Amino acid sequence: MNLFDIILLAIALAMDCFAVSIISGVITSSQSSVAQGFGTYKEIRMAFFFGFFQAMMPLVGWLCISHFQSMIEAFDHWIAFSLLLLIGGNMIREAFGPEEEQHFNPANLQTQLLLAIATSIDALAIGISFACTGYERLSQLGLPLIIIGVVSFMFSILGTSLGSRFGSAISRRLKPELFGGVILILIGVKILVSHLFGME
Repeated sequence: MNLFDIILLAIALAMDCFAVSIISGVITSSQSSVAQGFGTYKEIRMAFFFGFFQAMMPLVGWLCISHFQSMIEAFDHWIAFSLLLLIGGNMIREAFGPEEEQHFNPANLQTQLLLAIATSIDALAIGISFACTGYERLSQLGLPLIIIGVVSFMFSILGTSLGSRFGSAISRRLKPELFGGVILILIGVKILVSHLFGME
């Protein structure tokens, strides 16, 4: 892969992070109790988690290629789909409950970690593809992984900023938790379908 290919790959991987970050920004702007706890530090922390896991999952896939390739390819999409379905389903359920019972909080450390892991599991396959396209040494992976991590970090910051800025207008027209839950489930379905039908 040349540099241009790697940048395009990084942007493609960052799209799920971007979508989830927008959702998080919208939700925090619509819930005053959440917004108070979602300052710059926690926005950066969430972006860091997205960037870190998007960069580490290809490394894990590359390291495991010789021993666990068939296992990774057989189950990674089901894990990602299940996590996103669980998170999205809970958000949809909370969207129809009383406001005081809405617990989805993008500022929460556990929530951020779970979202970062769920949206990055699909990147395991990228590590497998690296191993199949001539990346034989760990030193060769340094630049691609850094680019993937940095691009995901930047898209997450951008997504949160956009969601926060336009979240109030969006929340007046629809339930942010419902919208966010549907988006997360659709991301999970996209991951599952692309693996099952070879659409990657």
